[in-house]
Amino acid sequence: MSRWPAADEKPSLLRLLRKAVRAPFTRRAWAEAAYCLIAFPLGVGGGAVVVVVLALGAGLTLSLVLAVVGVLLLIAAPRLARALGGVHRGLAAGLLGERTAAPPPFRRGEGLVGRLDARLRDGPGWRAAGYVLAKLPVGALGAYAVLWWITGLVNLTAPLRWAVFGQRAQAGDAEGMPVLRAMRVVIAEDAAVLRELLAQMLAERGHEICAAVGDADALREAVAAHRPDVTVVDIRVPPTHTDEGLRAAIDIRGAHPGTGVLLFSQYVETKYATRLLAAGSAGVGYLLKDRVANVAEFTDALERVAAGGTALDPEVVTQLAGASHRAAGLAPLTGREREVLSLMAEGRSNAAIAQALFVSAGTVEKHVAAAFEKLGLPPSHDHNRRVLAVIRYLRPA
Repeated sequence: MSRWPAADEKPSLLRLLRKAVRAPFTRRAWAEAAYCLIAFPLGVGGGAVVVVVLALGAGLTLSLVLAVVGVLLLIAAPRLARALGGVHRGLAAGLLGERTAAPPPFRRGEGLVGRLDARLRDGPGWRAAGYVLAKLPVGALGAYAVLWWITGLVNLTAPLRWAVFGQRAQAGDAEGMPVLRAMRVVIAEDAAVLRELLAQMLAERGHEICAAVGDADALREAVAAHRPDVTVVDIRVPPTHTDEGLRAAIDIRGAHPGTGVLLFSQYVETKYATRLLAAGSAGVGYLLKDRVANVAEFTDALERVAAGGTALDPEVVTQLAGASHRAAGLAPLTGREREVLSLMAEGRSNAAIAQALFVSAGTVEKHVAAAFEKLGLPPSHDHNRRVLAVIRYLRPA
């Protein structure tokens, strides 16, 4: 055992800190934690029984008919408390090595009346009952302290857990799709205020803004020059403000298939979404401009598109799904499988889909696997089946 400094010695700060760090990991600390965890249910259960016995006994003694039963219950309370006290002493001796002397043995009186009187005057027994009752709050506090102690130990392992699992979590999401943290972005938006707002918002979150332009030709040139991870493109840009942004996005998908394209639109225009989906099977997105107000949702969608996934606005998914339900190839899909694919098209993970549908993650995985099979998408290392399933599900007949 470690020795504390003598009275004439001055304990150094380093020595005190060393003892404080070692204290939670000592054998004594583990023994005390085990004692508190075991003693808590024992104290709560025993205390509750003693309280019930005392309450019933005291109540029944006031009744002329059941007074004898009440007296017997009052007699049983100290006897039960003595037994519980013995269990606590044995637990302390076994786990902590602390031995407490047992209370004096019970002395019986003479005759029936004498025995009853001795039981009711059993001072050590009633003190044992008081001890058992005191264990109710003390045991609860002990268990609470142990939980905090365990929480502290778990938090101490956070750096190790992050080193082992954190980087792995960054490398890919639950479906095996890589998730980028720092992206190179080109923005094409004719409204100068919104363009600057997007650039500032993404830059503040650690992303590199390669270029922020206001027309389709400048967009093509910027993508060719910088080869970004993803582009944010307004569908309606100069000179005609019709579909120049969409046509530029389709050109970029053909010339630079590794660059994701996230289209922006003020309103839902399914014909544009359909043309975008037809141009490529991965790294596409279509959001309404209102979604920019939710910064976390927007950046998450942009990351998914940059990583080769899809991120479609719920309103876009609803309209596209309504048009695609007439396709013969989608007939085998159940209603639940269609719901799962619709949420998948929004870029949600299996966990998020489970939360939205109030089902377990395992149930979602079964629906996803069934949808893949019905859509004829076998496992492949060359394509992301989630993206292919979304594209096939949303393409009109």
